[in-house]
Formats: sequence, C-alpha cells, structure tokens
Amino acid sequence: MNHDPKALLIGTWYGILAYILWGILPIYWKLLEHVPAGEVLSHRIVWSLVFMIVVLILMKKWGTFVKDLKEIFKQKKLVLGTLLASILISINWFTYIYAVNTDRIIETSLGYYINPLISVLLGVLVLKEKLSFWQMISCILALIGVLYLTIQFGSFPWMAFCLAISFGLYGLVKKMVNLGAMTGLTIETFMVTPVALGYIVFLAGGETQHFVLSDTQTVWLLAAGGAATAIPLLCFASGARRVPLSLLGFLQYIAPTLHLTIGVFMYHEPFTQVHLVSFILIWTALFIFSFGKTKWMTRLEPKAFKTKSLQG
Repeated sequence: MNHDPKALLIGTWYGILAYILWGILPIYWKLLEHVPAGEVLSHRIVWSLVFMIVVLILMKKWGTFVKDLKEIFKQKKLVLGTLLASILISINWFTYIYAVNTDRIIETSLGYYINPLISVLLGVLVLKEKLSFWQMISCILALIGVLYLTIQFGSFPWMAFCLAISFGLYGLVKKMVNLGAMTGLTIETFMVTPVALGYIVFLAGGETQHFVLSDTQTVWLLAAGGAATAIPLLCFASGARRVPLSLLGFLQYIAPTLHLTIGVFMYHEPFTQVHLVSFILIWTALFIFSFGKTKWMTRLEPKAFKTKSLQG
C-alpha cells in the first residue's frame, strides 16, 4: 500500500466521492419511478456493460478484460462464481431500485448500515472466522435494533436485509473469484446482459417499453444508468489503490447516512421515534464494530474472553 501523503489525500477524496455518489443515487432512480424496477434494472445492466467496454478501451485495458474472460471460462468454478456474483449484484440492484421507487429509502439506509455486520457473520458461517468480543456485541446490538423495529411495526424490514445479505454474499463471492473492480463489473454485466436484453426485447413487443415510448428525458436517464452505476465504482477502485481498507471502512457510512438524510428531508418519508431508537442501536453497534480492534477497546475485553481467544 502506498502511504505517500499526496497519494493518501487523493485516494481519500476518490473514496469520499465514490460514497457521496452512491449516497445520492436515490435521487437519480427517483426520476425513473414511473418505470417498473425490472425494466430499469435491465437497462442498467446493458448500459453498464456498454459504458465499461468504452472505459476499458479508452484506458487500454481491453486486453486485460479479454484475458480475464478467457481464464474464467477455462475453470468451471470461476464461471459459476462469476455467474453467482452477477446474479447477486442484480438482485441487489433490483431491490435497491424497487425500494427507492416505492418510498423506502430509509430502509435502504438501514440495509447498508447493517451490511458490514452481515459480512462479518458470513465470514463466521462460511469462512469459519472467529468473532472478537466487540464484534459479538456489535452483532447483538444490531439484532436488537432490527427486532425492535420489527416488533413495533409488525413487519420485518425484508428489503433492508435483502440489500445487506445480497451485497454481503456478493462481496464474499468476489473475494473467492478475485477479479479487478473494472474487469469484474464488465464480466458480471456481460454474463447477465443476455437476460436483460431478452427482457427489453420482450417489452418491445407490448405497450410498456418506456425506452421507446417515453419522453426523451426517460430515454436518456435509462441509458445514463450505466454511467451512474460505473462511475462511483471507478472512483472507489481509484481510492482503494491509495488508502488503507480501514479508512474505506469509515468512509462507507457516508452513503447510508446520505440515504437517510435524503429519505427524511427530501422525500419526507416517516422517521418515527421507533426508527430513531432502532437506528441509535445500530449506530452504536457500528461504532463498537469500527473501534473494536483499537488498543483501548481491546483492553476492555473480559479476561476470560481474551484467554479463550489466545487458546483458539
């Protein structure tokens, strides 16, 4: 990792820009709320592929993309892993678009707040990693927050969990497949583009094809969805090369914080006392999770747990 101060500063700003762009993305999808989420998703996939192909050619990385693609198709496990990653990110995108366009932006915020904790649990369940004392406390607090929200409103925040679990699983699969950010997104969209194109062609046979039948603004918004998807990822990739992952871990909370702010103040979604209590529990969990490995927090761990960790 390059710790040069200039590189660190540039990387930090790239990271901040990436999360700000992800954070204000609900405003973009809101402009397409009159278009069904499935159609928006299909165009997002197709135009993301088109945009990424152009970027790879301009950045002279087309050869790397072709090489990675050939390597993937040589190994059955890589093909299945990449296909699974493609399906998971498509589920995540669909849920996100649907949630935003059905006035549930606050729930998307909840989903991306609990995502790091879901990733930790997946690491325990799948990779057999061990939870530290403070990670356990974080997960318990977050669970209490979600249960409180569920009991008070009588309905489980399934969209939030769908977002968190699909993105958590996506990250886990990506870790196993180990593709670069740019070539990874290109290959993933490449794999699901036939389905997306098929759905668009199917819609063209009826009277619900918004890309053809709608106003010019809708057409441009659908087409520009590829750039709206890829640009934050490119910023993130540029930042990740220059700054420690621990710093990116802090920056990732910019996006759900903006989601929450936009949902409450811009689109006037209800944010009750129940929401506040639940979010405070989750924010506390994230604070503990973020600082759990620092020296002063480690000193506060129970002695019995420290002994158990050392024996493990």
